Amino acid sequence: MEEKKFDYNSLIGFVLIALILIWMLYQNAPTEEELIERAKTEQVEKAADTTTTPAETPATPVVTETTTQEPASDSLRMEALKNQLGSFAYAATLPSATEEVTTLENDILELKISNKGGYIVEATLKKHKTFDSIPVYLIKDGNADFNLQFQADNRLLNTRDLFFEPSLTQSGENTILSMKLKASENQYLEYRYELKPGEYMLDFAIQTQGLNNIINTSNPAEALWQLKAHRKAKSISYENRYTEMLWEYEDGKDDYLGQGSLTEDDARDVTWIAYKQHFFTSVLLTDTPFKTAHFTSENLVEDEEIDSLYTKNFVSKFPLEFKAGELSYTMNWYYGPSDFKILDGYERNLDEIIPLGWGIFGWINKFLFMPLFTWLATWITSYGIIIIVMTILIKIALSPVQYKQYLSQAKMKILRPEIEEITKKYKDNAMKKQQETMKLYSKAGASPMAGCIPALMQLPVFYALFMFFPSAFDLRQKGFLWADDLSSYDSIAELPFYIPFYGDHVSLFPILASIAIFIYMMMTTGQTMQMQQQPGMPNMKFIMYLSPLIMLVFFNNFASGLSLYYFISNVITIGIMLVIKYFVLDEQKILAKIEEKKKQPKKQNRFQRKMSEIMEQAEKQKQIQEQKKKK
Repeated sequence: MEEKKFDYNSLIGFVLIALILIWMLYQNAPTEEELIERAKTEQVEKAADTTTTPAETPATPVVTETTTQEPASDSLRMEALKNQLGSFAYAATLPSATEEVTTLENDILELKISNKGGYIVEATLKKHKTFDSIPVYLIKDGNADFNLQFQADNRLLNTRDLFFEPSLTQSGENTILSMKLKASENQYLEYRYELKPGEYMLDFAIQTQGLNNIINTSNPAEALWQLKAHRKAKSISYENRYTEMLWEYEDGKDDYLGQGSLTEDDARDVTWIAYKQHFFTSVLLTDTPFKTAHFTSENLVEDEEIDSLYTKNFVSKFPLEFKAGELSYTMNWYYGPSDFKILDGYERNLDEIIPLGWGIFGWINKFLFMPLFTWLATWITSYGIIIIVMTILIKIALSPVQYKQYLSQAKMKILRPEIEEITKKYKDNAMKKQQETMKLYSKAGASPMAGCIPALMQLPVFYALFMFFPSAFDLRQKGFLWADDLSSYDSIAELPFYIPFYGDHVSLFPILASIAIFIYMMMTTGQTMQMQQQPGMPNMKFIMYLSPLIMLVFFNNFASGLSLYYFISNVITIGIMLVIKYFVLDEQKILAKIEEKKKQPKKQNRFQRKMSEIMEQAEKQKQIQEQKKKK
């Protein structure tokens, strides 16, 4: 048998394996701190075995009968905590120094507050679901943070890293939770929560007791409130459009951050901060205004084709100032729907959170459309029918204005042959052509602007409704016909690909609205397109196709309630125009009136006389210049 040769490679391999094993054992060996902590745990477990209930476990370190000194492990641990936390090392030795949570709830709201940080780590709206039937969580899975940063014992501490001691009590029907960050039994920073039945708003207070010798009160505590907004709607792009940060400042003014990828702003004397998520809102209110505040909003939706978990990340930073060496701020938290009726009921100017439009548009919504919508909802159960009835009432109210508009169009149609004749006669003299055209309008009592003014009068109503329907919380998850949610798009078909600006589905109400708009544009602009196109005038044919196209493409992801309104509105408008054309207006009578007005001497006012003089002088100057050129 052949003698085996010594394998140096095997020897080297065994040596390397041995070295690796030795290194792993060394790395996994418990450190001195771990040994101390293990001994502490074993000692507490032994003490717990001798008690009758967990509640009777002593809060102070356990000692044996043979000695009055703390065990060495406890002394070392306490020393390490003091080096890290200063006086607040005491909080870390209490039984509450765990990441357990305390539940604070009523019939509509459930809050979970963690011992670590003392802040709300979960906020659930019990009566609401997302588009995919998941409970509405405003706070969950670490998407929110509330932190106070301050100096204590020459250390910079953050409440998010420290442990509060909870105490849950009842005051009548109200539930009160006190979370105390303790430096000793009688020295603490307290967060006090009080929740009432049937309320989304809870009282919140921040106060200190006996910490003026521990905390550096010459500098304010820096507060930070952060929230990443969970997605809750089918169309993340549409939801993100109405997700924004707002605040009230300087005794009643309000402002908001834009929709950019990253926007920042500052304000003074801030009294509330709101993180609005289209149909749900988180608000922090304070009775003592924050002297300054810095706001940041980051858009987290980088690609609308991807179903992102979050829409925006909001961050607010503001100082909490000490008075007489203590903190004392009375505040409120609101976690609930972006419902105008609920927010307006608090009388804290929170109705400004709902984007009803600025100026006259907001007034129309607040004092006309919202009361009308609420009144209709008291006796009509279908919100789709409410939209239709509301649209009919609005169109009837605007029908006199529309009558004026159509009357002006009819006059312009009758005058078209004479205008074309003037155009041909003075085709080489633009000034004279304009002058003769204006004379014709003046004699006939017609004007191109007469049709524009009624149209402009309707714009505030149209824009107000454009802002109203997407903000109407009552439309959320209310179905009508094939639309299962009037606050979201009404998909009738899913596409296997994504079209920019359009999406990956087909909505029917925008298609119907586009057809109605196209028919309406044909009726109103058809006459204009028949007239000779003048230089500088807009291409009416292009406009006629553009408006339906905008509705078809961009409204595909909009709320179906809004598209339903535009469809019904344009159908009614077409009907009113047909009634006016065939049953109200008589073009022969209008022509007779125009001819009669032409025969009557037309008196010009001062402005008209002045304009005539200016045009005559301009015509004379032009003739003089042409004569000079001929010479």
